[in-house]
Amino acid sequence: MRVGWAIALWFVPQSVMAQQDWGQRGMVVSADPLASAAGLAMLQQGGNAVDAAVATTFAISVTEPQSAGIGGGGFLLLRDGKTGTIKALDFRERAPLKATATMYLDAQGKVRPQASTDGYLAVAVPGTVAGLAAVHQRYGKLPWKMVVAPAIRLAADGFQVSPAVAGAIARQQKLQQNPAARQIFTRNGKPLAVGDRLIQSDLAKTLTAIAANPQNFYTGSIGQAIARAMATNQGLITLADLQQYRPIWRDPVCGVFRIYQVCSMPPPSSGGVHLLQMLNLLSPVDLKALGWHHPDALHFLIETMRIAYRDRAEYLGDPDFVKVPVQTLISPAYADLRRTEIDPQRARPSTTVPLVDPNQVEQLKRVKESHDTSHLSVVDGAGNAVSLTFTVNLGFGAGIVTPGTGIVLNNEMDDFAIAPGVPNAFGLVGREANAIAPRKTPLSSMTPTIVTENGQLRLVVGAPGGSTIITTVLQVILHVLVYELPVEKAVAAPRLHHQWLPDAVMVEAFGFDTLTLEELRRRGHTLRERAGWGNAMAITRSPNGLLQGAADPRGEGAALGF
Repeated sequence: MRVGWAIALWFVPQSVMAQQDWGQRGMVVSADPLASAAGLAMLQQGGNAVDAAVATTFAISVTEPQSAGIGGGGFLLLRDGKTGTIKALDFRERAPLKATATMYLDAQGKVRPQASTDGYLAVAVPGTVAGLAAVHQRYGKLPWKMVVAPAIRLAADGFQVSPAVAGAIARQQKLQQNPAARQIFTRNGKPLAVGDRLIQSDLAKTLTAIAANPQNFYTGSIGQAIARAMATNQGLITLADLQQYRPIWRDPVCGVFRIYQVCSMPPPSSGGVHLLQMLNLLSPVDLKALGWHHPDALHFLIETMRIAYRDRAEYLGDPDFVKVPVQTLISPAYADLRRTEIDPQRARPSTTVPLVDPNQVEQLKRVKESHDTSHLSVVDGAGNAVSLTFTVNLGFGAGIVTPGTGIVLNNEMDDFAIAPGVPNAFGLVGREANAIAPRKTPLSSMTPTIVTENGQLRLVVGAPGGSTIITTVLQVILHVLVYELPVEKAVAAPRLHHQWLPDAVMVEAFGFDTLTLEELRRRGHTLRERAGWGNAMAITRSPNGLLQGAADPRGEGAALGF
């Protein structure tokens, strides 16, 4: 026994337990109770997981305007309950046709402050409506108008502002600079407060038009309104950009972690690649035997994150524009090679983490033959599952609403590497692989994930949180599959995060004992404590088909099943 770190089963006080529910016929977990209820209603009326996911996503677009909406984009993973096949849909935003690699630089080549985060120039072509229409057309059961209807009602009738929404409105001063946004989210310039009723009449009309025909967003009156506003305010998106937008069906990235198959989102998300890379690095380590949150286990976890995020900065980008060495990065052989770099007793400065020649790894493989965004998870009684993450990027996106539409527009252009080595709003750096180019998709960290065991659904999970998304999903998976925690404890458990640069470990305040933190510091880790992050949404399925859903206690979400 290691003196000072004999760890008993970790206990979560009831006051910080995840909101949870049980069900046999269906489960919806999302960041908002009203949105979860919209999805559950679809299941109860004979819809499947896709119907429920689409209804929940549209509802979130109304009730969580600061985090996600129809003015943004995202990714989803879908499991077919009959065949077990898992597919991925990329409905991420894309750079306008007029975008250039230097569009955010001044005449001296320096980055112009806030140019990629605030205002019309920060907006990428939205994909949420196209993505939802595509998945529903192929896999939905209920009529399209029926799955959009709950969101229309929420926008038209309004709902009481929650603490999260009120806090987000109060923080975003840029809403005050946009007349359409100020009209919706303030009362004569005063931010809406908790308990105020948020009615979005223009958004209700927009959603009604989308319910009649989703292409209205791209080729009809809605698209025309977006293009006019862009032209008037020096934005780059034109009607041609909207008309040419298409979501892309992609093959998920899948790998084996012990006895489980883990599938997640491929590039242009970095989430799936680096989730699998980290699971491969951790696979042979007996984390459970080391003990819950033992410094040895946490140290190895941190060093694993450091390696993965170093690779992310160098190699990840839009696969339609650059060659991403996906199979190398997710191979067990690559993990075996990189694992040898980890000193079990000493932190390594991030500046010394090397890049590995992919050719070296390919030869080794032959020898061995080997603050925002929103997530929702849905499972129905037939074993169909949807893991969907979507966003407008930073809080309230670019801080603008297209006049007459109620649509909060994203600021996803900031997810590109606006200059090599220059960090974005989340502190992530990138290089040429993620440089801006017309019609290119910015790199993302969104990590919608589905885990199966012996061909049966085991876990559906995802989270918001910018650069922390991948490590949040990683830790929830480890909590469920390695430490065998119930799902409500798995999503509530304290977290840490390292992303190569800045070279510091973000640790959740009050989540780790003092001796553990002191030991990590002794090993050379720089620790920065901060309030909780992530707002994960997860569903587990037992061998007898019992579903248990849990919404992260760090947010205001709800798990609803029946």
